[in-house]
Amino acid sequence: MRWQAHYQNKLVTAERAIAATVKSGQRVFLTGNCSVPRALVDALISRAPQLADVELAQVLTVGPATWAAPELAGHLRSNVMFIGGNIRQAIWEQRADYTPVLLSEYPTIFRRGGLPIDVALVHLSPPDEHGFCSFGIETGLTKTPAESAGCIVAQINPQMPHIPGDTFIHVDDLDYIVEADMPLEAFEMTRADDPVVEAISRHIAALVPDGATLQMGIGAVPDAVLSFLEDKQDLGVHTELFSDNVMRLVEKGVITGACKTLHPGKITAGFVLGSRELYRWLDHNPLVELHRTEYVNDPCVIGQNYRQVAINGAIEVDLTGQVCADSLGPKLYSGVGGQMDFIYGASRSEGGVPIIALPSTARGGETSRIVPMLKEGAGVVTTRNHVHWIVTEHGAADLYGKSLRQRAQALIGIAAPQFREELTRQARELGYL
Repeated sequence: MRWQAHYQNKLVTAERAIAATVKSGQRVFLTGNCSVPRALVDALISRAPQLADVELAQVLTVGPATWAAPELAGHLRSNVMFIGGNIRQAIWEQRADYTPVLLSEYPTIFRRGGLPIDVALVHLSPPDEHGFCSFGIETGLTKTPAESAGCIVAQINPQMPHIPGDTFIHVDDLDYIVEADMPLEAFEMTRADDPVVEAISRHIAALVPDGATLQMGIGAVPDAVLSFLEDKQDLGVHTELFSDNVMRLVEKGVITGACKTLHPGKITAGFVLGSRELYRWLDHNPLVELHRTEYVNDPCVIGQNYRQVAINGAIEVDLTGQVCADSLGPKLYSGVGGQMDFIYGASRSEGGVPIIALPSTARGGETSRIVPMLKEGAGVVTTRNHVHWIVTEHGAADLYGKSLRQRAQALIGIAAPQFREELTRQARELGYL
């Protein structure tokens, strides 16, 4: 078989692959989420002192961001499109850059030449009998950038699941191959025994109809909602990402995909964040299909789903319905992600339910997350024109088609009780009431 000979010819150590491909001044794409190719990263860090001004284009990465250490400044510099906890300090200290972008447009930035890629570091499953490797748990945000790169260096890992969908790349398309058998990063989405998360989840569950197709954004609330849907029937999944609770609802017969209008009977997603048990469940599982994020997160695609429910989080919401989800005032915290893609997509869906969920308070109840005005410099992720449902532990407010006066009244009604009087006073001063 010809591809097997090609595989052997391309097989090298991680150190040799990085030395042969990564040069000063280049832009390197780094596969993210739970699929960071650690063997390749370790080799890159070892070589970093010999390099200058290498840009690492990336999204969220799970695990230690060793390449962003202060001592590597001037050698390696991250350019992130979604800020995780492991890179946040580097952003705040101006040792890394942030590029805001909708998740649906993240892959196309590379394909269209906005950020040309010299080298892509990817993480793949071993090849099948035809020589095709799977991008596995991180397909959506990786396949298009990898295909646009001048050179592809692949870490082949037998612990990477082989997942159906638009996930494949042939051995012939790889430039260097590094074999490394190591556990994938695990990610715990849901915080256990949090009464606020539980209360929010119950309110959201009441909005989910039988036969709905679900999207869950990143965070404790979107994933925790799934634990409160066991009485629903024939749910489907079309989402940028999912975690372990989707697997559990499949096993309980709640998620069947029987009512989906796109990819019926299939769980459709871009990537997976979860446990190694979930990764084993995904391996060669015909129920699941991963696709490119520019397809999964396209609002025009999302809107074709019947009863698309979108569940996303926020940092604060003002009394007109503006949603900040990416910053603390001007201080960058995370990113736009897929929130706007799915909020708008769900609003285009027949029977769709776009939801923004957040606790009513922060700092142990000291401050309200329902605010008269967003903090100065805060980023508006979902605009007041796109917002529909806002949910806190105190209830759910439907803002769609509501005037500013009606919105202010509804949002004050789901704010923490101790802040409602002050919010009412400030709403009057602003002319909303």
